[in-house]
Amino acid sequence: MDLTNYEKKVLYGIIKYPNVNDREIAQKLGIKQSTVAAIRKRLREESYYKIFAVPMLQNFGAEMMVVIHTNFNPVIPLEKRIEITEKRIEASEEIFFSMGEEDKGFSLSFAKNYTSIGKINDIRAKTFGQLGLLDKEYPMEVIFPFEISKVYRFFNFATLTGKLFGIKDESDNQNFFPVKESKMTNREKEVFCKIIEYPEASSKDIAEMIGITRHTVGRLKRKFIGNDYIKIIAIPDFSKLELKILSFYHIIFDPRHSPDYEKDEVKKLLNDEVIFFATRQFECVAISLYESYESYKIGKTAMFQKIKEEGWIAEKYMIRTFSLNKAKIIKDFNFSPITKKILECTRG
Repeated sequence: MDLTNYEKKVLYGIIKYPNVNDREIAQKLGIKQSTVAAIRKRLREESYYKIFAVPMLQNFGAEMMVVIHTNFNPVIPLEKRIEITEKRIEASEEIFFSMGEEDKGFSLSFAKNYTSIGKINDIRAKTFGQLGLLDKEYPMEVIFPFEISKVYRFFNFATLTGKLFGIKDESDNQNFFPVKESKMTNREKEVFCKIIEYPEASSKDIAEMIGITRHTVGRLKRKFIGNDYIKIIAIPDFSKLELKILSFYHIIFDPRHSPDYEKDEVKKLLNDEVIFFATRQFECVAISLYESYESYKIGKTAMFQKIKEEGWIAEKYMIRTFSLNKAKIIKDFNFSPITKKILECTRG
């Protein structure tokens, strides 16, 4: 990894504190502000990370987050499969992230209700069936209704980059999507949708797109972030961090021997490599990233050892591993379509 110690610190700082300015990062890391500014500029120009604005749609009418995963019969090449599914499946507004390899894939969605997800799944099953892609199993869906679920990590790379860079990270792992019903005016919705679509655009640029003052956009942006209508995340480039393996875990616990949901006991499964972790009463999904197949095996063993130590029983589980140099990201954290659909934004 071709980064100096200062560059590693600043990249970690950007990932850990994605919506703070150079001065605040400099204070937190004990580095000069000018150094932070120069390094941030270089890291951004060289695409070491991307900034995304995650809409808290659970407060504006979305009932659930849904994870779909499946095995494929690799009768047609990945590129051809993507060409077909992009138009019929990934085009759905609900899907914000999708990743696939020759014989497997998974996607994540936000949805207003189960009906909208059910429609996508019917199209998915029909498409895969017609192409002869479905293996023995139907695509598996994991439903996380926001009211009865917790998401401890939502593509949070702070602990992982901390481990890679030798920086001790203290993450509190609170629920990323707490439900607190909120309302916005039509003007606020338009600004909100533009921020989600263009998370790195300046207030001036967004003001020009909508035809309002920069001052209004700046004020609303502060309100949205301050009130947790929007949460900013920074996603590093996997290949530049020399990450090789992504593992996807879906675990269903025996209800008689399961973590206590109210006490957040399942947090004990969170290790440094976990970037995504969603759970409900007897079920969880985790996504982890590793530098090598060996480190993946160590991480997997540690997770199931912890389950055994706690006296929990994984009644069913599925682990899918993806080689990051073979897998393709089909839809890359695109939150704009579902935001526009839920909020009924009318501009662009």
